Amino acid sequence: MLTHLARLGLIALVRLLIGANPRWVNAAPSLAQSIYFTNHTSHLDTLALWVALPAEIRANTRPVAAKDYWGKGIIKQFIALKVLNAVLIDREVSRHTDPLAPLLAALDAGDSLIIFPEGTRRAQAEPSDFKGGLYHLAEAFPLVKLIPVYLDTLHRSMPKGSFLPVPLICTVRFGAQLVRQENEHKKVFLTRAREAVLSLI
Repeated sequence: MLTHLARLGLIALVRLLIGANPRWVNAAPSLAQSIYFTNHTSHLDTLALWVALPAEIRANTRPVAAKDYWGKGIIKQFIALKVLNAVLIDREVSRHTDPLAPLLAALDAGDSLIIFPEGTRRAQAEPSDFKGGLYHLAEAFPLVKLIPVYLDTLHRSMPKGSFLPVPLICTVRFGAQLVRQENEHKKVFLTRAREAVLSLI
């Protein structure tokens, strides 16, 4: 009951502060297992995209979040693990550990994911170059849909280093499915993926 109430309260708070209004561009919501990949400018990014999803899709979609941030503190842990059901990843792994292992396990279990291919937040409107994680996930799970997303204004609402958000309306733009081509080179794929996000600006 507490988790359910916290989830409803968080959704209402995010909508009040930043709107997180969804807009589907040449696409429509789908219950199919998906990887939603987006630009990363703010601590609010995860919440904005998660809230923008339809409830029936949100129920099976897990944000990927940094363990060193969301895994610290009782409140943040509760939000990440209980409310968002996030997949926490360790950004400081040894060379003997696969950092993608928790994501691969979640996809294998049938969950959808929200990921940030840049790997870290950037206080800018356009995303930086994407790292290879998205490519490896797409390669391992070729039947999972790849959905580009662009989050606008959040680099101004709560940029890196900020503790309190400035109320600004954020639109969450979902684009058409990106299809990985057979034998496509990683760099080519990641460039196309970034361009798919840029096309939504």
